Amino acid sequence: MSGPRLALVFPGQGAQQPGMGRPWAGRPGWFLAERASEVSGRDVVELLLRADEEYLRRTDNAQLATFVLEMVILTELRQALPAAGRPAVCAGHSLGEYAALVAAGVIGFDDGVRLVAARGEAMRKACAAAPGTMAVVLGLSAGELERAAAGVREEGGRVWVANLNSPQQTVVSGDSESVARCSAAAEELGATRIVSIPVGGAFHTPLMAPAAASFAKTLKKAEFLHGFAPVVANVDARAHRGSDDWATLLERQLTGPVRWTDSVRTMAETLHCDMFVEIGPGRTLTGLARKIAPQVTRLTVSEPGQLPAVPATLTRSVA
Repeated sequence: MSGPRLALVFPGQGAQQPGMGRPWAGRPGWFLAERASEVSGRDVVELLLRADEEYLRRTDNAQLATFVLEMVILTELRQALPAAGRPAVCAGHSLGEYAALVAAGVIGFDDGVRLVAARGEAMRKACAAAPGTMAVVLGLSAGELERAAAGVREEGGRVWVANLNSPQQTVVSGDSESVARCSAAAEELGATRIVSIPVGGAFHTPLMAPAAASFAKTLKKAEFLHGFAPVVANVDARAHRGSDDWATLLERQLTGPVRWTDSVRTMAETLHCDMFVEIGPGRTLTGLARKIAPQVTRLTVSEPGQLPAVPATLTRSVA
């Protein structure tokens, strides 16, 4: 009897928590945190163990810390579950796409650290030049919210749909005034809840164009390998091999929306994955998968104590 077709998925910025590395410190996979410090010239161990909430929230810090922790957890997971070394597909939400590329063998760990560090710094500078914010809108379709955003843009505003997370959860991004106007319009259309996201930039919008232009120079230096599993890209929700133009896909990701709903459907319906394993802090992506593809088994690995139960969960899903 063959095992389930695994999709490894990785959360992005916003999943980070102060002290999130403490449960993993001293374990065999922890050497990656020390290696990341050497490669990046940043004290990643400090970020994972002792950074406070405000410092960790800063774009460059949040991205580097989250990526490295996901790599530590992936290494530990593959010891407990060898099948995680042979996934059917990988995907990540925004920043998580870089962890997915490493997990699929498309980029090496060191290149992943360099890319994430450069991406975070480019985005931090873009935020300083053009401050912005984001808001989660619940209860409206992406199409309805896009019409609201388009109406604000027609009046000179700068707001766009940035994350299509589930059929009833979409994120808008732009300058603060425009996001507020779009949120008001969404409420008039029947949105059930709107939650501000505490970020300082308009991620996944044209306001990140300076970051994309700067980051493109770093992408050209990265080595993209063929890999051993496809990765579903945020920008088009299609499965790509390492031989595809990932430098362009990653550059486009900075200014384009994250098509996560369609990405989950690609993994569940087109690639026939029957188990999603979320690797990293929190359980946001498994929660979204429950709404998008409820037929798929879901597993979250964020704490070492969850590792011993992983093989049994896999066995139950096959039985």
